[in-house]
Amino acid sequence: MHALLSFSRAVDWVNERFGRVADWMVLAAVVVSAGNAIMRYSLSWSSNAWLEAQWYLFAGVVMLGAAYTLNRNQHVRVDLVYGSVSPRTRLWIDVFGIIFFLLPGMLLLTWMTWPFFWDAFIRDEGSPNAGGLLRWPMKLMLPLGFALVSIQGLSELVKRIAALRGFDAPVELTEYQRPEQ
Repeated sequence: MHALLSFSRAVDWVNERFGRVADWMVLAAVVVSAGNAIMRYSLSWSSNAWLEAQWYLFAGVVMLGAAYTLNRNQHVRVDLVYGSVSPRTRLWIDVFGIIFFLLPGMLLLTWMTWPFFWDAFIRDEGSPNAGGLLRWPMKLMLPLGFALVSIQGLSELVKRIAALRGFDAPVELTEYQRPEQ
């Protein structure tokens, strides 16, 4: 179990770094978006490249930030019973969800999006818009993001099984805050 927990810490560390990249991409997207709007409305100058850069940064935020969000236990849950059960039952619900939903879905999406990226990479696909950017770097975000969520799912599974077996578990594993509406 100690080797698996070491693996889990390594995965958490990697996704923490990708999460920080996603954080900076938010700032970059805001700066690019604001700069593009200022240039368009004050100087009547615009560029497809800057507009596409905004979209690419947003895609990077979502795809690189998803695994970090899972790591921080901040993802969205469908709360039917989760908030009203014991922490141990929550761990079992998470184990079930990770094994039967998260991992199969993310592994399938990783597998399905790799050819989408690879075809764009081989063809050096660019934007059909005048002055647009290369497309393959952003298409890489799909399999990369899904793969990161997959390995983070494995990390979360290890942590929950360790907690069920009596090892020290991070507080976030069983913490639950009912959504405010």
